Amino acid sequence: LAEWSLHRTLRSKKMTNLDFPRVTKEKFGITAVEYVNQFFKDKAADQKYLTELKTRCDDLGVSSLLIMIDGEGHLGEAEESRRQKVIDNHKKWVEAAKFLGCHSIRVNAHGIGKSDEEKAANTTKGLRKLSEFGQTHGINVIVENHGGLSSNGKWLSKVLKDVGLPNCGSLPDFGNFGSYDRYVGIKELMPFAKGVSAKSHNFDAKGNETKTDYVKALQLVLDAGYRGHVGIEYEGRKISEEEGILATKKLLLAVRDQLAKDYN
Repeated sequence: LAEWSLHRTLRSKKMTNLDFPRVTKEKFGITAVEYVNQFFKDKAADQKYLTELKTRCDDLGVSSLLIMIDGEGHLGEAEESRRQKVIDNHKKWVEAAKFLGCHSIRVNAHGIGKSDEEKAANTTKGLRKLSEFGQTHGINVIVENHGGLSSNGKWLSKVLKDVGLPNCGSLPDFGNFGSYDRYVGIKELMPFAKGVSAKSHNFDAKGNETKTDYVKALQLVLDAGYRGHVGIEYEGRKISEEEGILATKKLLLAVRDQLAKDYN
């Protein structure tokens, strides 16, 4: 379960980040979590807090998979000193991810520059340097298609290829492609995938997501040889967060049952 699925509940203070693993297991029957840093943004270096979070996960049998990082600056800054500051801002999250037992941090690829190529070059530099730091901690640095040029699968896949490090990968999100063909984008990003985000907004009477064909999307995921976790990321408003999470889980399980015979 991606923590963003509960962002309204968290912002209303009805629950905290420390409650997230328990809610995930007890309410939704899920035993793996993806954190969002903004829900514990001042706790990256707070060992007491991180120990409490890790203890709760261990006691519940819940795995911590990754931390989604926002608000720490643009890794594709054009000026080297500014880019280095952003890289340094992310380092505490690499260390927190390692402590919690995560495999990755999710970052945003926002490049500064006059052309798409210049933005790509600057983003590549920032990602490479952060990924080199990640390697020393056994942590992947993964990029989500998350607006701007990063929602262009061709552009982002080239950046990841140019970084050329095994721990620098992607987190394909079914829904964040904007006007870009989502199925083309998923296919382009899957060779680099260290995680997958099943984004959902609305469901029809049969329980299918109205914008994404989950069968088609998950066939692309499986065809790429991916057999890892798929994160539930409900972002709709027509039904409650709880209902949306359960509807997404139900749909994923139905598609898994449908596709299981064709894949091992």
